[in-house]
Amino acid sequence: MVIDLNRCIGCQGCAVSCKIKNNLPEGLWWNRVLTVGGDEIDVVGGDIEHPAISFLPLACQHCAEPACLPVCPTGATYKREDGIVGIHSEDCIGCRSCIQACPYGVRVFNIREPERATSHALGSIAVTSGVRGTVEKCDFCVDRIDAGALPMCIESCPARARFVGDLNDPDSEVSRLIHETGAVQLQPEMGTDPSVYYIPVQHRSPRQTGMDFIASEPSTTYQQREITEMLSR
Repeated sequence: MVIDLNRCIGCQGCAVSCKIKNNLPEGLWWNRVLTVGGDEIDVVGGDIEHPAISFLPLACQHCAEPACLPVCPTGATYKREDGIVGIHSEDCIGCRSCIQACPYGVRVFNIREPERATSHALGSIAVTSGVRGTVEKCDFCVDRIDAGALPMCIESCPARARFVGDLNDPDSEVSRLIHETGAVQLQPEMGTDPSVYYIPVQHRSPRQTGMDFIASEPSTTYQQREITEMLSR
């Protein structure tokens, strides 16, 4: 998967659609969108003259060398031939060794009986979630992939910031994006070789604000200059 951080608008659509599709209990998220900027969600960083904000969608990285795999004592965590890392919930004993091993903090533990906002299950009947005492995480919507459909997070993204394909095919869209945009992995130094790549936010000239006009042209306001330009046309 490739995620274009220049396109992501932080709408949380991927997180919500993932939660509904996988019938996740209250308090558990397989897919999160972190705010890069301020200290809280949707809080702008930077300074008063040049505010800045961007977003980082975060879920299982489906690593080629997953740190969670060798530490699982029961074999509940497994890796498919196509590279997707999954969990057999019926084999999970809730030891949480995989949570400790994962450098990305994307696995969640069902510490209590599941509570849901609706009295009936939502989403795919092929997904088992919310089993008390087990660990779970993003599975790339394997039920949809096996049926020839796209993961729900991709289908629901209004900004079209996500792309999925075969990383081993040099002619695939994801391979082309990685090559052309300089997409990067998260924490490559951990040696896990994540299968999710991020197109970095491009360095742009700071957007001018009213403070810039006041500082540079104290005798002429932005509105005055705009009126002058309009009259001279």
